[in-house]
Amino acid sequence: QVQLVESGGGLVQPGGSLRLSCAASGSIFRINTMAWYRQAPGKQRELVASITRGSSTNYADSVKGRFTISRDNAKNTVYLQMDSLKPEDTAVYYCNVRGTVTEYLRDFDSWGQGTQVTVSQ
Repeated sequence: QVQLVESGGGLVQPGGSLRLSCAASGSIFRINTMAWYRQAPGKQRELVASITRGSSTNYADSVKGRFTISRDNAKNTVYLQMDSLKPEDTAVYYCNVRGTVTEYLRDFDSWGQGTQVTVSQ
């Protein structure tokens, strides 16, 4: 009932920047936490950053000071601004959105399809 569409990945040189977007649509009553995860080849998926409805944020230590998560509640969209990118940031990035749908006010926990970020010369 809730669909997520990600965009903004790509290839960038070390030190460069990218901005990821994730828009949620469907029978949404309320969105609570929005987050970005990433998974590098051969590694487990890890939390990159999260943001609550009240805009409280949380970041992985590895991205603090370089990445910024934000959200637009009117557009049901979450963003991840990634600056000073490093080769070790290379991964597939997934957005995750949790909230409530209109039907019976059930909780939902949805994932995007993933977008590749490659940091390389």
